Amino acid sequence: MAAELTAHQLITQHRPTLDQALEAIRTRAYWSPHPEHPKAYGESGSLGMAEGKAAFDALLGTRLDLGQPGTDDWVGGEVSPYGIELGVTYPHADVDVLLPAMRAGQRAWRDAGAQARAAVCLEILKRISDRTHEFAHAVMHTSGQAFMMAFQAGGPHAQDRGLEAVAYAYAEQVRTPDSAEWVKPQGKRDPLTLTKQFTPVPRGTALLIGCNTFPTWNGYPGLFASLATGNAVLVKPHPRAVLPLALTVQVAREVLAETGFDPNLVALAAERPGEGIAKTLALRPEIRIIDYTGSTAFGDWLETNARQAQVYTEKAGVNTVIVESTDNYKGMLSNLAFSLSLYSGQMCTTPQNLLIPRAGITTDEGPKSFDEVAADLAKSVDRLLGDDARANALLGAIVNPDVKARLEAASGLGEVALPSREISNPEFPGAVVRTPVIVKLDGARKYWEGADDEAAYLDECFGPVSFAVAVDSATDAVELLRRTIREKGAMTVGAYTNSEDFEEAVREVCLEECAQLSLNLTGGVYVNQTAAFSDFHGSGGNPAANAALSDGAFVANRFRVVEVRRDA
Repeated sequence: MAAELTAHQLITQHRPTLDQALEAIRTRAYWSPHPEHPKAYGESGSLGMAEGKAAFDALLGTRLDLGQPGTDDWVGGEVSPYGIELGVTYPHADVDVLLPAMRAGQRAWRDAGAQARAAVCLEILKRISDRTHEFAHAVMHTSGQAFMMAFQAGGPHAQDRGLEAVAYAYAEQVRTPDSAEWVKPQGKRDPLTLTKQFTPVPRGTALLIGCNTFPTWNGYPGLFASLATGNAVLVKPHPRAVLPLALTVQVAREVLAETGFDPNLVALAAERPGEGIAKTLALRPEIRIIDYTGSTAFGDWLETNARQAQVYTEKAGVNTVIVESTDNYKGMLSNLAFSLSLYSGQMCTTPQNLLIPRAGITTDEGPKSFDEVAADLAKSVDRLLGDDARANALLGAIVNPDVKARLEAASGLGEVALPSREISNPEFPGAVVRTPVIVKLDGARKYWEGADDEAAYLDECFGPVSFAVAVDSATDAVELLRRTIREKGAMTVGAYTNSEDFEEAVREVCLEECAQLSLNLTGGVYVNQTAAFSDFHGSGGNPAANAALSDGAFVANRFRVVEVRRDA
């Protein structure tokens, strides 16, 4: 196929955006090229809301043929958490055919250079951005996110994270010059002179193992980091969330083909029900990089067994907020209520344990006991979710039966401060929508006293479940925080305090145990949100994740630099 675009054209077109991204990761200031409000894309027209919904509806019940080699079957079966059967089928690959085909185009992709690869990646992201409304519905109906969250997190915020990875990848590759003249003086003799060439070379084929809850947001960093550093990428979506990543693969293949590169540099590996191909693919010798988001058990398995590959994992943690004191009690409660409710707590960054001294806290409204704080937080969540329409817009739908089962079991773990209630969704009667539950536990009570509170709050309970844990003192809260991060990991930590000494104690624990900390959030920024180009998602330094999204370490080991030297 003749190239419709040249790499030079794309470099000219996208270099300004790349330069802005490079500046953003340097300054850590706010920046995004992707509008996060639906109306920014137009009410109608090629990018508009109506067209995006129509494009999604047109996908239902169809076969998404990507033109991949080695297709031996067609598979599907996604059912939206909102009760809709998507009916889309995808190519099932004979990997013995597909993997060699993916490798065939890697030489030309490598030789194109870092700038051309970055420009092609930015063109892929631009075309995805142009279809943001379509992608939003795809994310909504595979993850259970409410539409606005699916639009923002699955669209512009995911695209930001992909662009961020491209920027880091480009910066790390051009850190070493393409060539150098090496001259070593030899006194009275002629100097030693060499010409040296340095080429970033890819590790090989990368495997992206997608997640159910944030298929694009969690998937794009690894996908674009690997592609921008010269690697082919095989995308293995979660079987309940194939469509958003399949559409991504479709766009990538189109752009690669139009720019004269082999479209098989990006391919899809959908699976039959129960096939479990992730383990098989992860151990293939062709797979040299793995990106994974999901359970701790499988993440640990990958780190232990996929020894031929560089493995990047985001697993699970027990996120903690310490409440020691506050000068904005209402703001604190409102902020926490939103954090616990957003997407039904189905985020790896949602707080689970709220550590509160049993003697209570000081606030701008006077002293508050442990029981009062728990009760007031419950009231704040009730106020936030009291209107069913607003509740549906915040909660979305429960993504799978396991989350529902954990939610229902949680009320038996202790005294319930806030019971969960069922909410109907008139637009999608099949959706399972539940408000959060808050359970009071005792941080000093052990299993030999008849209740294993510790076993409850030190295990991750993914979903709309939080524990208000009474601790003997603020000092005990800090030590429990340290133990939790060290043993279980944490994607986020929060703290509320008016004390500089206590703030420093929490900060020191987070520095020593390598966890990202948010202090005294009472406004419109929440502990479970991170902004691309500025915030690091995870740290890579505690058991919750071995990588951060994104930093230099996330991209630098996806390629190596090979040197060729000769006499000048």
